[in-house]
Amino acid sequence: MKIYTKTGDKGQTSLVYGQRVDKNHVRVEAYGTCDEANSMIGLAMAYLNDEDFNRKETLLKSFYNIQTILFHVGAELATPAGKEVKWKLTEKHVISLEDEMDELDATLPPLKNFVLPGGSKAGAALHSARTIVRRAERSAVGLSDELSPNVLAYLNRLSDYLFVVARYVNSQLNKEEPVLKPEV
Repeated sequence: MKIYTKTGDKGQTSLVYGQRVDKNHVRVEAYGTCDEANSMIGLAMAYLNDEDFNRKETLLKSFYNIQTILFHVGAELATPAGKEVKWKLTEKHVISLEDEMDELDATLPPLKNFVLPGGSKAGAALHSARTIVRRAERSAVGLSDELSPNVLAYLNRLSDYLFVVARYVNSQLNKEEPVLKPEV
């Protein structure tokens, strides 16, 4: 089977169930941005594979689960209104992020300044993933009345989760968090 189909050469692609839309359609933008976030999480995981720190294996498992869920979120975003979504994102997925985030955040010093993206390579990649998830969320808002409410809640919570995990990873790797200074 060939990877290329040539069916998108004129700027259109197919949604789930075959409906053709322009590649700049809000659905394509939203699920494509989830794919970008998924790739950046994969990059962070690759960086983390080379490190040794507390809860590493647990975090890598969580990231694998998040990547799988993001793939399914993308599938829901690619499903036209009124069509059946085969896999349902539930509130338990959102709560799971909250629980893990609370656990990790409890180990971190309280925030006193805005944190700038950076620190370790993995921390910087997680901050990048966070901003990509925020963009996916902004795109998905245009479809909110056609989606499960759990999609927007999950994307919103995932960006918060990635922020906390970036801080946690930087802390575990003894990398100083860059913080916003009042004057430059």
